[in-house]
Amino acid sequence: MSSLRSNDATTNEKKSFFHSNPIMNRLNKVDEVAYDEKAAGYGRIMVKTAFFLLMTLAGLMVYLAMKSTIFASQPEVINFSYKGFAVSTSLMQLGFFVGATILAIITQLIAAFVRPSIPVTGAIYSFCQGYIISFIVFTMIKGFEFLGLLALAITVAIVFSMGMLYATGAVRVTKKFRMIMLTLFATMVGVSILSFIGYLIPLTRTYVAAIMGNFWVSLIMTILSIIFASLFLISDFATIDHVVENRMPARYEWSAAFGLAFTVLWIYVKVLDLLIQIVGHNKN
Repeated sequence: MSSLRSNDATTNEKKSFFHSNPIMNRLNKVDEVAYDEKAAGYGRIMVKTAFFLLMTLAGLMVYLAMKSTIFASQPEVINFSYKGFAVSTSLMQLGFFVGATILAIITQLIAAFVRPSIPVTGAIYSFCQGYIISFIVFTMIKGFEFLGLLALAITVAIVFSMGMLYATGAVRVTKKFRMIMLTLFATMVGVSILSFIGYLIPLTRTYVAAIMGNFWVSLIMTILSIIFASLFLISDFATIDHVVENRMPARYEWSAAFGLAFTVLWIYVKVLDLLIQIVGHNKN
């Protein structure tokens, strides 16, 4: 009885977590316990997380294969500037990039609200993210592809550091921790909404465009996003603990794995964006 009360108390505490994505948030609302079926395990969650990350790598490799074959004969008729980088691409390349972006958004939403679909929608989302990242690294910042590897190294360092902080108990998902995350989230959303409204008003449009287009403002916002995503990684680790320690059925492993992979990819994309901004600014 005492053990059951302990589990219930843990579950109730976990329910109040503020999370980075609906997938992790929904996991904390589940009270199911695996009695006659296999319970979730840390090892299998890590294997499934690796599967989603490998799908990301597959998307990256597919873009490179298409770039050297299908896209090679296409004329680069589209030219534009991306954060200080001069970009030349073909209409087909850009079309596939836009298509991958739209598909990533759709599958992310389906995965968030239709949990049984995650093995498929999560894999498609991860694949599309890999394709998008590959397009950015090998086409949009051509000549500076090393930034992709540098972003990967920094992301690995962040994930390892956050994992150590959580494992050693140096950072705990407490009420104060959740309040910090909520404050950061509210600040970022508030700034985005005010910027959008300000841009719609003709009188303030010029000022808003100048402020949001400022290098230092953009840099600070990106750094805050990385800090925000890193904190959510701690929350994701706590959710995985919740899934395993409360002996939830093994079918929830896919949700936990995709939630973690989603946050890791989010961190990578924001780190890459930060490096692109810095190098693009210095290059010009």
